[in-house]
Amino acid sequence: MNPISALLLALFTIGSVHADPLVVLVDTSTEMPLADIRQGELRGGIHRDLATALARKLNRQLELQVLPRKRIAMALESGQGDLLCMYLPEWLPGHFQWTQPFFPQTELLVTALSAPAPQALSDLAGQQVGTVLGYSYPELEAALGVRFRRTDVSSNVINLRKLSAGRIPHVATIKTFYDYQLRKGEKLNAHPPLVIKQYLTRCALSPNSSVALADVDSAIAQLVGEGAIGKILSNYQ
Repeated sequence: MNPISALLLALFTIGSVHADPLVVLVDTSTEMPLADIRQGELRGGIHRDLATALARKLNRQLELQVLPRKRIAMALESGQGDLLCMYLPEWLPGHFQWTQPFFPQTELLVTALSAPAPQALSDLAGQQVGTVLGYSYPELEAALGVRFRRTDVSSNVINLRKLSAGRIPHVATIKTFYDYQLRKGEKLNAHPPLVIKQYLTRCALSPNSSVALADVDSAIAQLVGEGAIGKILSNYQ
């Protein structure tokens, strides 16, 4: 092979897309701005934007699969998908590799104006707190113990509607969701939120994935360095 042909082949190899797609899983119960799920497909939201950015950095075609929360850990572990992002290891039992922490999340307590604004989580003892079925709230559980009165519904949207209607005094939610509701012009009739916890979430990588953890971490580092994570979040605030 002459030098010119070798160079062209090298450039083609670098620019070509990997044969295996990057399969990213998303929980069907995820709401906007995290996920816009319609007819079983992920049409938009933070999860889609993040997956698109990672696939581009990894030079792979993106394939998105929406699955119920009860099935998602098993699907990832068996290799049905490559990645599940914006999680923490304690949320997802199974044998996974975990990326570096990188995607910020803030948990909030939102209190209706009709109730006194709590100064600390201990002030919630014995009071109803709107929660989402299947989700854990370790900080509230640790602060309140048996005095944690969670009231489960199927979504954050339902919880905020109940709060606005005066049917519940407090709601535990996340800042991205809360900010998105304000951006949409929702009137929540609530005190300024109390921050429960701030942390960085990760992506879980399937043990059967053809993607190397080091490559995913490299892609994440590039996105963080370019300010892409902050840009994704700002699109929904």
